Amino acid sequence: MHDSVDEKQMFKRSFPIKYNEPLFRPPAEADSLIFQITYGCSWNKCAFCEMYTTKHFSVRKEEEVLNEIREASSIFPNTRRIFLADGNPMVLSPDKLIRVLHAIQQSFPKAKRISTYALPGDLRSKTVEELEELKNAGLKTLYVGIESGDDEVLKMNNKSETFDSTVEGLQKAKEAGMKLSLMILNGLGGLNYSRQHAENTARLVNIIQPELLSSLVLSFPFGKSHFRSRFQGNYVSMEIMNLLREMQIFISNTQLQNTIFRSDHASNYLVLNGVLGKDKQLMLDDLERALHDPKKAGLRPEWMRGL
Repeated sequence: MHDSVDEKQMFKRSFPIKYNEPLFRPPAEADSLIFQITYGCSWNKCAFCEMYTTKHFSVRKEEEVLNEIREASSIFPNTRRIFLADGNPMVLSPDKLIRVLHAIQQSFPKAKRISTYALPGDLRSKTVEELEELKNAGLKTLYVGIESGDDEVLKMNNKSETFDSTVEGLQKAKEAGMKLSLMILNGLGGLNYSRQHAENTARLVNIIQPELLSSLVLSFPFGKSHFRSRFQGNYVSMEIMNLLREMQIFISNTQLQNTIFRSDHASNYLVLNGVLGKDKQLMLDDLERALHDPKKAGLRPEWMRGL
C-alpha cells in the first residue's frame, strides 16, 4: 500500500510562483494572478502602515521574474487580470517595467488588464510619454494610497508626499490615460486634525477626479501606543461618531463628477457605496441617520471589523 500525497502540498511544490510573504493586493484584485517584481516598499516609513515592515525593499532579478511569467502561463493560460506586487513596482525604470509588461502580453494573450500599487513620487519621476508607453503595454490601473490631502497630517504620519507632490504625480498618470483608484484613511489625523484632513482630502480628489475612490478607517494592528510612537504629533483618538462626522465633512466637500466611491472595507463601521456626485446626497443622508440614531444604522460591530 502506497502513502498518499497531499494534493495541496504537491501543487505548492509545483507552483511556478514563489511568493515572498506577506503578500498584499487590493480587494478588487482578488481574482488576479499576482507577480512580485519588487519586494516590500521603497519608502516603508509611514506611521500608519505595517504592511511591509517585516521586509527590506529589494528589486527581484529580472530574469527570475520573466521565467515565472513564462512558466505560469502554462498553468493559467486563460488569465485575464494580473496584479504586480509588492508595494510600489512603479519605482522601477520604464525600461524594466516595459520588459515585464511585454513578457506578460506575450505569455498571457487573453489578459485584459494589468494593475499595480504606486506612490505619487514614482509617477513624478517619469514623463507623461513614459507613462503612456506603460499604459499602452497593458498597465492600465494604478492603486494609489494618498491617505490625506492635508500637509500637516501627511507630515505627522511621515508620508513621503505633500498635497502638491501628490497632485503632480496623479495628474501625470491621468494625462497618460491611466485609470486611478485612490485610497484615503478616515481618522488619520486624529480628532485635532479631523476637519482639515477631511476638507483638504476632498480638495485633492476634486482636482484629480479619480475613476475609483475608497475609504478605510485608520487601524492599529499593534495597538495605539505603537502608532503614537510613530506619529509625529499629538494623536487624539476618535470615537465612531467622530469618524462618521469626518466622513460627512469629506463627502460634503467633494465636487466629483463620476467617481465610484466605496467605503465597504472591513475596517469601516458604516458601509457606503455609490457614485460621486450623483449619489452624494444619498450618502450624506445615510451618514446623518447614523449620527442621529447609530443603533438603527447597521454599524459594523467591533468584532466583525477586519484590521
